[in-house]
Amino acid sequence: QVQLVESGGGLVQAGDSLRLSCTASGRTLTGYAVSWFRQAPGKDREFATALSWTGGNSYSADTVKGRFTISRDRAKNTIYLQMNSLKPEDTGVYFCAAGVEPLGGWIVGPYDYWGQGTQVTVSS
Repeated sequence: QVQLVESGGGLVQAGDSLRLSCTASGRTLTGYAVSWFRQAPGKDREFATALSWTGGNSYSADTVKGRFTISRDRAKNTIYLQMNSLKPEDTGVYFCAAGVEPLGGWIVGPYDYWGQGTQVTVSS
Protein backbone atom coordinates (compact mmCIF):
# COMPACT_ATOMS: atom_id res chain seq x y z
CA GLN A 1 0.00 0.00 0.00
CA VAL A 2 1.20 3.49 -0.85
CA GLN A 3 0.36 6.63 1.03
CA LEU A 4 0.73 9.96 -0.75
CA VAL A 5 0.92 13.18 1.23
CA GLU A 6 0.91 16.57 -0.46
CA SER A 7 2.36 19.74 1.01
CA GLY A 8 3.35 23.23 -0.02
CA GLY A 9 -0.03 24.75 -0.71
CA GLY A 10 -0.95 28.22 0.46
CA LEU A 11 -2.21 31.67 -0.40
CA VAL A 12 -0.31 33.59 -3.05
CA GLN A 13 -0.91 36.52 -5.36
CA ALA A 14 -1.42 36.36 -9.08
CA GLY A 15 1.90 36.10 -10.86
CA ASP A 16 3.62 34.37 -7.95
CA SER A 17 5.19 30.92 -7.93
CA LEU A 18 4.60 27.97 -5.64
CA ARG A 19 6.06 24.49 -5.42
CA LEU A 20 4.02 21.56 -4.22
CA SER A 21 5.49 18.31 -2.96
CA CYS A 22 3.99 14.85 -2.75
CA THR A 23 5.85 12.30 -0.68
CA ALA A 24 5.12 8.61 -0.97
CA SER A 25 5.49 6.13 1.84
CA GLY A 26 4.79 2.45 2.23
CA ARG A 27 6.70 1.45 -0.87
CA THR A 28 8.68 3.05 -3.63
CA LEU A 29 6.99 4.35 -6.74
CA THR A 30 9.12 2.20 -9.01
CA GLY A 31 7.23 1.64 -12.23
CA TYR A 32 4.53 4.18 -11.41
CA ALA A 33 3.54 7.15 -13.50
CA VAL A 34 2.68 10.16 -11.37
CA SER A 35 0.37 13.07 -11.92
CA TRP A 36 -1.23 16.14 -10.44
CA PHE A 37 -4.93 16.86 -10.59
CA ARG A 38 -6.81 19.81 -9.18
CA GLN A 39 -10.34 20.66 -8.14
CA ALA A 40 -11.69 24.18 -8.08
CA PRO A 41 -14.60 25.08 -5.79
CA GLY A 42 -17.85 23.77 -7.21
CA LYS A 43 -16.15 22.05 -10.13
CA ASP A 44 -15.09 18.55 -11.02
CA ARG A 45 -11.56 17.38 -10.49
CA GLU A 46 -9.43 18.03 -13.56
CA PHE A 47 -6.12 16.74 -14.83
CA ALA A 48 -3.13 19.08 -14.74
CA THR A 49 0.05 17.24 -15.61
CA ALA A 50 1.70 13.82 -15.51
CA LEU A 51 5.13 12.22 -15.74
CA SER A 52 6.31 8.73 -16.54
CA TRP A 53 8.40 6.59 -14.21
CA THR A 54 11.56 7.23 -16.20
CA GLY A 55 10.77 10.91 -16.62
CA GLY A 56 11.10 10.55 -20.35
CA ASN A 57 7.46 11.21 -21.10
CA SER A 58 5.14 13.88 -19.77
CA TYR A 59 1.85 15.47 -20.63
CA SER A 60 0.17 18.66 -19.47
CA ALA A 61 -3.24 20.18 -19.90
CA ASP A 62 -3.36 23.28 -22.08
CA THR A 63 -4.44 25.33 -19.06
CA VAL A 64 -1.11 24.78 -17.31
CA LYS A 65 1.27 24.10 -20.18
CA GLY A 66 4.29 26.39 -20.07
CA ARG A 67 3.58 27.43 -16.48
CA PHE A 68 3.54 24.20 -14.47
CA THR A 69 6.34 21.64 -14.37
CA ILE A 70 6.10 18.19 -12.83
CA SER A 71 9.22 16.42 -11.65
CA ARG A 72 10.18 13.57 -9.39
CA ASP A 73 13.05 12.62 -7.15
CA ARG A 74 13.11 8.85 -7.18
CA ALA A 75 15.64 8.67 -4.37
CA LYS A 76 13.33 10.68 -2.13
CA ASN A 77 10.17 9.02 -3.45
CA THR A 78 8.78 12.50 -3.94
CA ILE A 79 6.91 14.25 -6.72
CA TYR A 80 6.97 17.99 -7.25
CA LEU A 81 4.81 20.52 -9.03
CA GLN A 82 6.46 23.82 -9.78
CA MET A 83 3.79 26.39 -10.55
CA ASN A 84 4.79 29.72 -12.07
CA SER A 85 2.79 32.73 -13.22
CA LEU A 86 -0.13 31.66 -11.09
CA LYS A 87 -3.60 32.92 -11.93
CA PRO A 88 -6.74 33.18 -9.80
CA GLU A 89 -8.27 30.39 -11.89
CA ASP A 90 -5.51 28.08 -10.63
CA THR A 91 -7.18 28.17 -7.22
CA GLY A 92 -8.23 24.77 -5.94
CA VAL A 93 -7.23 21.66 -4.09
CA TYR A 94 -4.29 19.93 -5.71
CA PHE A 95 -3.99 16.15 -5.59
CA CYS A 96 -1.10 13.92 -6.55
CA ALA A 97 -1.74 10.45 -7.89
CA ALA A 98 0.28 7.39 -8.89
CA GLY A 99 -0.59 4.59 -11.27
CA VAL A 100 1.25 1.49 -12.44
CA GLU A 101 2.59 1.79 -15.95
CA PRO A 102 1.48 1.40 -18.59
CA LEU A 103 -1.50 3.66 -17.99
CA GLY A 104 -4.53 3.54 -20.21
CA GLY A 105 -4.03 7.27 -20.67
CA TRP A 106 -2.51 10.19 -18.84
CA ILE A 107 -5.91 11.53 -17.83
CA VAL A 108 -7.91 8.34 -17.32
CA GLY A 109 -5.11 6.46 -15.61
CA PRO A 110 -6.16 4.41 -13.86
CA TYR A 111 -4.40 5.83 -10.83
CA ASP A 112 -4.07 3.44 -7.92
CA TYR A 113 -3.17 5.88 -5.19
CA TRP A 114 -4.25 9.42 -4.38
CA GLY A 115 -3.18 11.97 -1.83
CA GLN A 116 -5.58 13.91 0.36
CA GLY A 117 -4.90 17.20 -1.40
CA THR A 118 -3.40 20.56 -0.56
CA GLN A 119 -5.16 23.90 -0.97
CA VAL A 120 -3.79 26.51 -3.35
CA THR A 121 -5.42 29.93 -3.38
CA VAL A 122 -4.38 32.61 -5.83
CA SER A 123 -5.64 36.12 -5.16
CA SER A 124 -6.01 38.73 -7.87
